[in-house]
Amino acid sequence: MRRIRLGLKGFGEIPRHIFRMCLNDDRIEVVAISDFGRPEILSYLVAAEVKGAVEAKIEGNFLVSSNGKARIVKGGEPGQIPWDMFDVDVVVDGTWSFRTRDDMAKHLDAGAQRVILTSLPLDPIDRVVIKGVNDHTIKHTDKLVSAGSATTNAAAIMLRILSENFGIDYAMLTTVHSYTSDQPLRDKAGRDFRRSRSAAENIIPVDTMTPLWIQHIMPEFKGKIDGIAMNVPVPNGSLLDLTVVMPKGGFSKDQINQAVEKEAKKIPDILEVVDDPIVSSDVIDNSHSLVFDKMATMISPGRMVKTLTWYHSAFAMAARIKELIIAYHETDKKGGVL
Repeated sequence: MRRIRLGLKGFGEIPRHIFRMCLNDDRIEVVAISDFGRPEILSYLVAAEVKGAVEAKIEGNFLVSSNGKARIVKGGEPGQIPWDMFDVDVVVDGTWSFRTRDDMAKHLDAGAQRVILTSLPLDPIDRVVIKGVNDHTIKHTDKLVSAGSATTNAAAIMLRILSENFGIDYAMLTTVHSYTSDQPLRDKAGRDFRRSRSAAENIIPVDTMTPLWIQHIMPEFKGKIDGIAMNVPVPNGSLLDLTVVMPKGGFSKDQINQAVEKEAKKIPDILEVVDDPIVSSDVIDNSHSLVFDKMATMISPGRMVKTLTWYHSAFAMAARIKELIIAYHETDKKGGVL
């Protein structure tokens, strides 16, 4: 069987996780990596982040591993990397810099057959896919795709479960998020005031696109949801604080938890339920889109419910993207593309 030929645009945290996840999967071969970093440092990061588990070395212009030989090419804007030279099927753009439809389409012009973002797009594209919510809608004609964001995945799944079981009038979310690579470690003038403050020293309120895209993916929530992100000084492990107002009250904490537990049995690869008093570091390297914290569920005397769910943002996103690559490959075969 022909392996899926994958190109990585940018070799940051999520693409490196994807690379490692492909090492023991004979369905996908990473054939090209485009990044501005020195090849020997890229190789070093692949192995250094997972002690003793990964072997990857530079041989000439290639990163060689058990997955095969990936050509290292210099980074650049979309359209400048000749994906057709490497017969690339799918490009995963993990740069966070080229998130418009026009920028993504330039990868197609350069020879890629499909482009998948590791983040939310800045304007409408062919499809934003949230596994467990709308992944059944994918079509082989989708060429410009996003797997959403980790917060969007967690929030959309929880909203679907609560809405289907109890109904939702309004929702408000706060993601207590590990700091991100676009934040400085010390105060430094950046693209907005709060993001200019030290990520290592502060709780920093920042905007999140999750409510906007949830309304796009789940139109039933149009005008019913908003939210904010709080970036905090931890490198990994994030928390979604979701509060919903239901059409009527009278539900118990146990009823809420039981509804989530029932759903977890249907989608065990993306939803985990825990009884233990876990903290953020306990979900590092957990591939679930959300880890539901049963102990934290709260019910107000009225119609308000608060839930807490945990996730390792980069690791969970890498898992969803890898699954999405395979899902589209299967859809292409059914559509007669391959």
